[in-house]
Amino acid sequence: MRIVIALIAGFMFGAGLIVSGMSDPANVIGFLDVAGAWNPSLAFVMGGAILVAAPAFALARRRGRDLGGEPIELPPTRGITARLVTGSALFGVGWGLAGLCPGPALVFAATGTPYALVFVAALAVGLILAARIGAQR
Repeated sequence: MRIVIALIAGFMFGAGLIVSGMSDPANVIGFLDVAGAWNPSLAFVMGGAILVAAPAFALARRRGRDLGGEPIELPPTRGITARLVTGSALFGVGWGLAGLCPGPALVFAATGTPYALVFVAALAVGLILAARIGAQR
């Protein structure tokens, strides 16, 4: 049952990324180009996501279990660290340069577009390097 719930959630997330335009790098670059031809549509997508996610996280924190009954662990609030700032900066630079972040990139890669496949390959290399660097600490 756990796998079925994960598949349904993943499908819904991917469909939402496609319908909202988040898996289209041109839309993302247009949203990030606040000094040029700014496209504000993704601000509404993100605002809607926050409106849905905030009560869901509050419920999850209270229940301590997901809808399938499995225990969940939400990260504790820890404040701002150098690692957080570095990771956020790398994510933002990558998002701005490529117009993709990991979730939408996986959806876009499913189309077989070389641009997306190269991005996902680079993402995989980055994840492996990050795991190795983290393991050395």
